[in-house]
Amino acid sequence: MDVLAANSDHPPAAEDDRVFLVPYRWWREAQELEAEDGPRGIPYTATPVSSSYGMKLINNFFSSDLVFNLRRDDDMKWNDAEVGVSGRCYALISWYKWSWALQWHSASNSTMKTIKNLSFTEDGVTDVYPVMLRISVTRESNILTVKIGKKDNTVENYKRASKIFSVDSEPVRIWDFCGHINLILMNEWNRLPQDCQRHTDQEILLSIQVYALTEPMACRSEVKKDDLALQQSKMTSFSCCGSLVTNGSIRNMESEFHAGGNLKGISSLGLTGLENLGNTCFMNSAIQCLAHTPKLVDYFLGDYSREINQDNQLGMNGELALAFGDLLRKLWAHDKTPVVPRSFKAMLARFAPQFSGFNQHDSQELLAFLLDGLHEDLNRVKCKPYLEAKDACGRPDEIVADEYWKNHLARNDSIIVDICQGQYKSTLVCPVCNKVSVTFDPFMYLSLPLPSTTMRTMTVSVLCTDGSLVPSPYTINVPKSGKCKDLIQALSIACSLEDDESLLVAEVYAGRIIRYLEEPSDSLSLLRDGDQLAAYRLPKDLEKAPMVVFMHQRMEEYYILGKMTSRWQAFGFPLIAKLPDTPSGSTICKLFLKLLNSFRRSKDIALDDDRDNCRSASFDEIAKMDASSCKSGCKSTADAGEENEYMGDEFELYLTDEKGQVMESKIEMNEPLLWTGLQKQLHILVRWKDKSLDQYDKSLLNSLPEIYKYGLFAKRLQDSFTLYACLEAFLKEEPLGPEDMWYCPCCRKHQQASKKLDLWRLPEVLVIHLKRFSYNRFMKNKLETFVEFPIHDLDLSAYVAHRTEHPSHHYRLYAVSNHYGNMEGGHYTAYIHHEGHNEWYDFDDRHVVPISEDSVKMSAAYVLFYRRT
Repeated sequence: MDVLAANSDHPPAAEDDRVFLVPYRWWREAQELEAEDGPRGIPYTATPVSSSYGMKLINNFFSSDLVFNLRRDDDMKWNDAEVGVSGRCYALISWYKWSWALQWHSASNSTMKTIKNLSFTEDGVTDVYPVMLRISVTRESNILTVKIGKKDNTVENYKRASKIFSVDSEPVRIWDFCGHINLILMNEWNRLPQDCQRHTDQEILLSIQVYALTEPMACRSEVKKDDLALQQSKMTSFSCCGSLVTNGSIRNMESEFHAGGNLKGISSLGLTGLENLGNTCFMNSAIQCLAHTPKLVDYFLGDYSREINQDNQLGMNGELALAFGDLLRKLWAHDKTPVVPRSFKAMLARFAPQFSGFNQHDSQELLAFLLDGLHEDLNRVKCKPYLEAKDACGRPDEIVADEYWKNHLARNDSIIVDICQGQYKSTLVCPVCNKVSVTFDPFMYLSLPLPSTTMRTMTVSVLCTDGSLVPSPYTINVPKSGKCKDLIQALSIACSLEDDESLLVAEVYAGRIIRYLEEPSDSLSLLRDGDQLAAYRLPKDLEKAPMVVFMHQRMEEYYILGKMTSRWQAFGFPLIAKLPDTPSGSTICKLFLKLLNSFRRSKDIALDDDRDNCRSASFDEIAKMDASSCKSGCKSTADAGEENEYMGDEFELYLTDEKGQVMESKIEMNEPLLWTGLQKQLHILVRWKDKSLDQYDKSLLNSLPEIYKYGLFAKRLQDSFTLYACLEAFLKEEPLGPEDMWYCPCCRKHQQASKKLDLWRLPEVLVIHLKRFSYNRFMKNKLETFVEFPIHDLDLSAYVAHRTEHPSHHYRLYAVSNHYGNMEGGHYTAYIHHEGHNEWYDFDDRHVVPISEDSVKMSAAYVLFYRRT
């Protein structure tokens, strides 16, 4: 539409944006076989200017300008007899519709048996002339005042326009089938505040193309409906190797119309790129996919302005729908020059500040905003009723689902709901009282996890408590939303845990244990990738025996203000063993030496067999040993002082609290411990001497890996999955996360219930989002996993809980939003299937090139667009 503000310096609109004024009956004949009830247009009546505009009449009298009012007339009907006969009734249509109607009439006038040799050229049509209108809007009454001036038009065109728009004798009827008049009203209401008085000299320029027929209308009225049907059927074999737009619908043409005609550009409709304004490839990709959704194209190329809901507080006053519709029309224009979406980007920044600026964003997040925003702007429900959902109470799922869907449609009814919204069944089960809750919720798209994202890779070191084995790290996979019992179960299998053993998993930080993972129902989501875990193998026969925890310190030297100083510093990870019934200093010493056996360097072992026998003694044997017997076995000496000296040469032991604070003086070999017997744990601090550390493998004592080290796994070969596997992972029953607890009405408290999803009602257009991106507090990650997805037949019959034959559960791919690169510097493109050419195209910002179908399947696929077949 060539709409310009008065005194504007903007250039005229492109050829495909032209508006045509044609005889109404000529337009109706071309549309009569398309819709029995008639096409959807907005009727207006042109009448003389009222006396309240007397001053304007005087001014126009002296300037000889033609002025009339244009008022909406909803009483005018499609089958009105006056409309059908009157010669003063016109239709305002777009270039697309005018081209189709002109082609239709040319075909129906032909006396040839076939339409194959028809040569249609717009250049040969001489009865088209431009007329410039000046339009002002009266906000109080929604009346448009139209002025046709001699200064804006040639003398000849002004005279011809005066014959059409002379309203003194009888009114002129105009049907707006392109929505441009209503668009002018909408723009004025959106641009000006409600309480603002419009200036009388503020006008809008509208350039229209008037099509005057040279052929008498009577000849056209004699064509019989059957003949028209025959000609219409012949038109199905008329081809321009592309798409043709008629009354807002895309028609595939399948014959051999030569590309040399003026309609050669129609075969290229929809192959227009979008300029990148600076990191706006995410926006271009999402827009191209939506702009090639067939029924959305049909809708926005038609008259959609009548469905704009300005009263919806959840909407954007219709501005998003208008901006998107305008952008879509430009993308489907005859001119293939790349479109600059600057105005759409500015509108987007106003209503969605998260997309402002020129940073890279997520195309799926923008897509979700656009679908929701377009729905609210075009919601046909003006006043949403309050409806309370009823509990299923044992009723059949079919009845409950229909009730939920009916309630949803009572509040939400738009073109987006018509084609993009489906329904799934959600089942929640309370883990405490087994209360079952069933709801049926709508969805706009499906966000499917990749199977690799439903599992979590964790590395845990397993330590024995008898000194027989060195610590061993094990890497396992557990459910990302799993619990501690899942971790212990997977770890038990990995380390071949014996039947008489149990695992005690602890989180270690700064050389001490900060907590034990003893509660099976604790969520693993509380563990971060940078945390460190140690799992201790404990004998079940000593399950009730107290436990002793050894923590390590060594002396470290450092400079402070140029002076050398030293202090005790924690290192390594704690060692754990079960404590015999009668602990003493000697028992604690032997227990610790037993644990160190696996850390001792083999080349430094110089102890005799007696000491080895002492260190390999069982817990029961250690408990029976007294200080003298142990001392005689170790280092082959019977002197208690020598034992203390040996012990003092390697390390010193102190009884501490859980935080490592020393509670008493050094533990002596020949003295009992100050222990009440009621404590379940004893914490011992071991202070190592420098020379003793050389006898042990210090790397083993410090070899406690992080749960997940990104650098170790980032480059490993990732598996491939099918789209069906992703869907199964989405529908799999899983527990809710701690942040998504469900309030159980029976328990009257929030519970971590299990949730199961089932597809119930599928939409006409199915949008599938592959969740490739993951975020946490410390890192961002993208999965480059290849997903094998069907192009021609996505069969979801096996995944729909509500089994019906109609509608079909088979889908065909028509668009893909791709993401290349990583989280920091990626790029978005779109693959689109062009129905007219039956070929795939790569939409890379302003560049549009054909590609093979085999190229569509890539690991870059991010959002998939399917339509029902």
